[in-house]
Amino acid sequence: MDKGLGVSGVPREGGRIARIVAPLYHRILDRIDAGLAVGAIDTVLPDGTRRLLGGRGGAPVATVAIHRWRALGRLAFAGSIGWYEGWAAGDWSSPDPVPIFDLFMRNRATLGDVGRAKGLARIAARLFHIARRNDRRGAKRNIAAHYDLGNDFYAEWLDPTLTYSSAIFAPGDTLEQAQRRKLAAILARTGAGAGDRVLEIGCGWGSFALTAAQAGASVHAITLSAEQKAVVEQRTAGLPVEVSLVDYRDVTGTYDAVASIEMVEAVGQEYWPDYLAAIARALRPGGRAAIQLIAIADDVWDAYARNTDFIQRYIFPGGLLIFESRFRALAEAQGLDWRDRTGFGADYAETLRQWRVRFDAAVAEGRLPARFDQNFVDLWRYYLMYCEGGFRGGGIDVAQVTLVKGEKGCAGPV
Repeated sequence: MDKGLGVSGVPREGGRIARIVAPLYHRILDRIDAGLAVGAIDTVLPDGTRRLLGGRGGAPVATVAIHRWRALGRLAFAGSIGWYEGWAAGDWSSPDPVPIFDLFMRNRATLGDVGRAKGLARIAARLFHIARRNDRRGAKRNIAAHYDLGNDFYAEWLDPTLTYSSAIFAPGDTLEQAQRRKLAAILARTGAGAGDRVLEIGCGWGSFALTAAQAGASVHAITLSAEQKAVVEQRTAGLPVEVSLVDYRDVTGTYDAVASIEMVEAVGQEYWPDYLAAIARALRPGGRAAIQLIAIADDVWDAYARNTDFIQRYIFPGGLLIFESRFRALAEAQGLDWRDRTGFGADYAETLRQWRVRFDAAVAEGRLPARFDQNFVDLWRYYLMYCEGGFRGGGIDVAQVTLVKGEKGCAGPV
């Protein structure tokens, strides 16, 4: 991974420079210390001294070793992007980074902008993100960048259903059982059964299409990923499932139900009205849409949306978590009644933990495709830990909601 400046622009440091700038970095530590209302970070500094940040009550307690002072500079100037780049460059390490991400999310209000990019780093990252907007051409490119990494890659660490979204756990569930529970919950929300026509927006590798078709529904599954389309067609052969490489904005026809599982995060705020209008057009009057979405807390959404984070830069180009209250208002303006919202963020944390266990096993056993080098493996492991910590910290939630189209149709464009 990059050993140079990265997005943060923090210079390399030698012993003399480190002694000069160390007081500046201690000011960053002072801000983190003051902002940790809950939990603590046991920190080992480059000079070998230890410093406990926070510790005013509650859990978790994280452990981090700062090997180079510039790790803190990266964090202060480039936020989560710089913090990742510092980890990749060996500027800091931890036996378990998940509690660090948990703490930054859990203390999001009191930490303020400590972990967000500033100045030129923020502008550069933001321009990069804007260039990846989800118009028709950009959406196809962004989806390919993540989902067309290869079916052989995902198959090695997802569960046998090939479901790449949060499961819903009951005590004693395996990951596969919890995923099937989630799929059944989505199907129940649609109300679809034998003879019904179902549109799935963003079909993944076909686990929901299989579930609905096996219940007797006829499914039109759409995706922008050629890799996914091939797998879904193979898995649903002989069933009433049609798979199309179609943008959601171009869907035609009327359906009894719509399902969309963690696809809206790839849409972008600019296109939320288009996404909801597509659902409203597709549903017959009285039809139901089952949506699974990932939302970030309203109290930090504006600051989050003004910045570009690690996920948007390195994992999901063009992605954006949902501002749920705003998204709901847009849905209702389209004549879609918002019902029965159920959140299960702790289940996503557990899903991510189990994915990481499976991912680590695939790496240890040499089962990942040879085209992915150690830098890629490290990036994805970091991504799984970063997301797990975000859900454990409570500032990110996953939810299912049912949207019901009014008998008189939609309210028109917003």
